[in-house]
Amino acid sequence: MWIKFLLWAGLVHFSFAQSDSISWLNYLRSRSYRYRYVSNHGDYYASLQAQHDTEAQDCPLECECPPAYPNAMYCHNRNLQHVPFVPSRMKYVYLQNNRITGITDGVFDNATELVWIILHMNQLKSDKISSKVFAKLPKLERLFLQHNKLEQVPEGLPHSLQDLRLDHNAITTVPPGSLRGINNLTALRLHYNAIQELGGAVESLASLSFLDLRGNQLSKVPKQLPTKLSQLYLDNNLISSVPVDFVKKRPELRFMRLSHNRLTDAGVPPNTFNVSTLTELDLSHNKLEKIPAISTSLQNLYLQANRIKEFSISSFCQVINVDNYSNLQVLRLEGNKISPRDVPPEALLCLRKATSINL
Repeated sequence: MWIKFLLWAGLVHFSFAQSDSISWLNYLRSRSYRYRYVSNHGDYYASLQAQHDTEAQDCPLECECPPAYPNAMYCHNRNLQHVPFVPSRMKYVYLQNNRITGITDGVFDNATELVWIILHMNQLKSDKISSKVFAKLPKLERLFLQHNKLEQVPEGLPHSLQDLRLDHNAITTVPPGSLRGINNLTALRLHYNAIQELGGAVESLASLSFLDLRGNQLSKVPKQLPTKLSQLYLDNNLISSVPVDFVKKRPELRFMRLSHNRLTDAGVPPNTFNVSTLTELDLSHNKLEKIPAISTSLQNLYLQANRIKEFSISSFCQVINVDNYSNLQVLRLEGNKISPRDVPPEALLCLRKATSINL
């Protein structure tokens, strides 16, 4: 009876087909902000004076927008199934740990100042993400989409991105043009997907310094990678060889990890890793039988769980004297076929800077 009266009085302006509980509560709250009833000589009238400031009004009911952080919207851990409309003042949106399956076009259109969008640990699927949903965000720097159900890289990514996280999804390929133009991107996480071939998809990323491709299905080291890479992680793939000039062509490469692959001595040409720019090299859990030649500049070398039979001092020092020695600090060789008795006396002079040697 009361519902009919309200409809008749014009106080309820939306249909029941559209009035789920969230919409209804949002509507009631918007009315309370829009009008305040005050007393004047016993008569009540509607005042257009807002009950709260605008910052409190525009926060979605499903989220929290603390006054102390006026540009942040916290919607995480709320069992949400959709992305709420984002107010224009927002720069940081936290939507992780929900049940969101898709992102419709328009939810971010009003928030062109967005810098961070955090959407990991949801149930996002590629076919349910609009191709234009991120394209209208010219200031977006960080986009976290890891731990979802994506099968491909989202379309229309803004060129302003600096940190893109797509790990722990179901991505099988990265089309050549999917990342084109994102010249500010410095970190790309694609680990633990099902990528078999990367091709030239990231070659044009001029600023990329961090690339994580662990836990994919790569059978070889991708050749078409940016020259400014500083950290490259290729652990847990199916790689059996490394191109002889791969490291030399990337003078800024400092950290390279190839553990848990299928590397053999035949797949690692001489001096492949004998490059002075490398700081850390991880070749553990492979099928190597010899210690590869390394530069005296290398500081950390991981070779545990291979099939190495000889402690070849020439792999570390071509010349051994007071002025020539290795800068190696950490050397791990446990899980191989050598023992402390196989270490030659010259090792004391060559590896004088070592702080940890495990056999």
